Amino acid sequence: MRPAVDPIENPASGNLRVRRIVQHPAARYLVAGGIAFLFDIGLLALLKNVFGWPLGIATGTAFLGSFAFTYTIQRYFSFGSTSPHGRALLKYAALVGINTLATVAIVTLINPTPLGWVGGKVIATCASLVWNYFAYRYWVFGSRISSKRE
Repeated sequence: MRPAVDPIENPASGNLRVRRIVQHPAARYLVAGGIAFLFDIGLLALLKNVFGWPLGIATGTAFLGSFAFTYTIQRYFSFGSTSPHGRALLKYAALVGINTLATVAIVTLINPTPLGWVGGKVIATCASLVWNYFAYRYWVFGSRISSKRE
């Protein structure tokens, strides 16, 4: 009789491969970022379409409004960071400042095109997605990322 093999640990089953992908910081970063994007664009739509705020102000306010949510979800869920909050929060705030300026500029520049402000927001998010992953992983939360195996 053959010993039972745990299907999760059996590399031939593919479950181990799936678990490694799901546990990788990049995969968690994308999930957390997607949730944060929905929060951000929902707030932008509310401020612009419901309250009638000017696009630039609504874009910047929505982006900054997601600050605490995004910091928390990226710190704990995506990167499992245990770095001191003070230093990480200062670095994160600096990155948010850069991202806010870039987002406002991109959304404002693309708004007059057929893509409109929503297309601009999507393009700004895609651009920042790449540079933010590396900034979060190696600079903001990088001093003490948990030793989860990748």
